[in-house]
Amino acid sequence: AVKVELSAEQSLLLPFDQFAFAELKNEGKQQQLRLVFATHEVLLHGHSLRRIETAMQRMELASLSALSGNQWSLVPDGQPVVIEIAVTETAATDKQPQAGKE
Repeated sequence: AVKVELSAEQSLLLPFDQFAFAELKNEGKQQQLRLVFATHEVLLHGHSLRRIETAMQRMELASLSALSGNQWSLVPDGQPVVIEIAVTETAATDKQPQAGKE
């Protein structure tokens, strides 16, 4: 599973067997990596994210967390830097309507 740390108070554990696909896009100087799981979509913004994509492909990624701006200079060139993580829960297609609502 991949642990996604959203904040010091909140994390999410997503199993590899629910991983569907990844999509990497270049956005000027930054990159965007979209990781889609059966129940959640994880959107990463940062630099050198291809290494994270490769680690997901090999099922070797254990944890994801964003670095604060004052930590970016500590990361060697070519190493992944995650600036922002956004997670959305995907809508289940088989949800039953709630009772009492029409």
